[in-house]
Amino acid sequence: MIPLEKNQSLEDIQQYVADMEIERGFSERPVVEQCLQLGEEVGELFKAVRKSEGMRLDPNSTVGAVGEELADVLIYLCSIATRHGIDLAEALRDKEALNETRTWVATV
Repeated sequence: MIPLEKNQSLEDIQQYVADMEIERGFSERPVVEQCLQLGEEVGELFKAVRKSEGMRLDPNSTVGAVGEELADVLIYLCSIATRHGIDLAEALRDKEALNETRTWVATV
């Protein structure tokens, strides 16, 4: 697999993940399985954040770095989007256009 270059667009990253899944034999996994994997990765991200903030963790727990866990979350998000035929960059632009019409109130 050709390494992902720096400064790639979200579209490029989503295509990279789709190609990577084909190459590694993951492209036929059901979307439900990918969603469950995403949930597990989010849990690992939370542990990594706890560790980086100096919070207590189970001493037997294996914890990755925040960046690694964020990358795993992004991979599964791209995977799920692709299985549903969703262009994540377009979905983000559409959602932000909607959000721009809303009134936001910051809470503490």
